[in-house]
Amino acid sequence: MTTDTTPKTPGLDPVDAILDRALSGDALTVEEGTTLLQQTDPRAIAAIREAADRLRQQQVGDTITYVVNRNINFTNICEQHCSFCAFRRDEGKDGAYWLDMGAILEKTAEAVRRGATEICMQGGLHPKAKEAGTSLKYYVRLVRTIKDEFSDLHLHAFSPQEVQFIAREDGVSYETVIATLRDAGVGSMPGTAAEVLDDAVRRVICPEKIDTATWLEIVETAHRLGVPTTSTLLSGHIETPQQQIEHLLTLRSLQERAIARNYPARITEFILLPFIGQNAPAPLRRRVGRDRPVLAEALLLTAIARLCLGRWIPNHQPSWVKLELSGATEALNWGCNDIGGTLMEEHITTMAGAPGGTCMEPETLENAIRSLSRPPQQRDTLYRAIAPSVISRNTVEKTVVG
Repeated sequence: MTTDTTPKTPGLDPVDAILDRALSGDALTVEEGTTLLQQTDPRAIAAIREAADRLRQQQVGDTITYVVNRNINFTNICEQHCSFCAFRRDEGKDGAYWLDMGAILEKTAEAVRRGATEICMQGGLHPKAKEAGTSLKYYVRLVRTIKDEFSDLHLHAFSPQEVQFIAREDGVSYETVIATLRDAGVGSMPGTAAEVLDDAVRRVICPEKIDTATWLEIVETAHRLGVPTTSTLLSGHIETPQQQIEHLLTLRSLQERAIARNYPARITEFILLPFIGQNAPAPLRRRVGRDRPVLAEALLLTAIARLCLGRWIPNHQPSWVKLELSGATEALNWGCNDIGGTLMEEHITTMAGAPGGTCMEPETLENAIRSLSRPPQQRDTLYRAIAPSVISRNTVEKTVVG
C-alpha cells in the first residue's frame, strides 16, 4: 500500500484500488488496465490523471526533457500498402521520391548547424534500394554517409520492419542486419512498425507488415546486441481497449526480459501515436469514422500507459505532431516527462493530415514546458542531460556535394 493519506473520492472503487497498486509499484493486469481505460466518470478520470502524474514525479521528477533532432525520411517508395498510411508512393507516381546521398548529407549538415544531436532516419521499403546487389550494403552506406562526416551525431535509424525487409531481401538473419548496422554507426532503433501488437488488428490495418512475434523478436535481438529501442502504440482506430492494454503489457514484458537477462540495451521510452486519418486510404478512414484524434481519449490512454508500464519504462512522450503543441503540453500533466524532438521536418504524419506542423524550435518547446512551471532540460537520445552544444564535425563549413 502507499503512504498517501489523501482522502479517497467516494464511490470510485475499484479504481482507487488499482491506482493504489500502480503507485505501489505493482504490475497491473490486463483486466485492471482495461477497467481504467473504460472509465467515463469525470471523478475517476481525474483520479487516473493525478495518479499518473504522481507516478511520473516519483519515477523521473519534475524536469521535462526534449531532444534537438532531425527526421530524414530517405524515400517514400514502398512495396507495402498499410491502410493508415498516406506517406507511401509507388515508384514513378506523383510525389514519389528517393533522396541521394548528397541530399541526405545536406540535410544532416543543416541539422548540425541548428544544434541537432540526433538524426532519426527511416524510409519506405524500396526493393531497388540496393548497393552492389544487396540491401544491407545500401543501408550501411546511408549510415556511413552521415557518420563519416559527423562522428558524434547519434543515428536513431531503421525500424524492425526495415530490419526484416533487409534480412528478407538479402537472405540473412536479423542478427546479421542489426549487428552490421550497429557496427556501421546506428546508435538506436525506432520502435515503430509496432502499430498494435495484436495480429487480428494487424491483418486489417497493415496485413503486409511483420507480425507481432517477428516485431518482438527483432526488438529483443536489438537489445541483446546492445542497440536500444523506443516503443510506440498507434491508437484510436479499430483496436479495442483490451487490445490497447495488451499491447502495453507486451511492451512491459519485453522490457522485463531485457532486464532479467541483463541485456546491454533496452527500451528507452514509450510514445503514444494517435491515429490521423484525414488523408489516409478511404476504407480505414470510413471504418474509423473520424480524421483526428480525440484529445480526451489520447490523454486518458497516456495516463494509463504510465500506470501500466510502471517502473519498467519510465520515459513517456506525447506526439506534438499529432496532438499539436497545446495537446502535447497538456499530456505533460497526464504522466509524460518528455515533449519529444524538434524534428525539423516531418513527412509521415503530416502527409496523413496531422495539424501539429513539421518543426519546433527548442525555445518553443522550452516555453511550453515553462508554461506548466516545470523546468526544461535538453537531453540526448538515451535520456542523458546535456548542455546545448554543437556536434563536432568535418564538413559543415564545406560545400556539400552529391
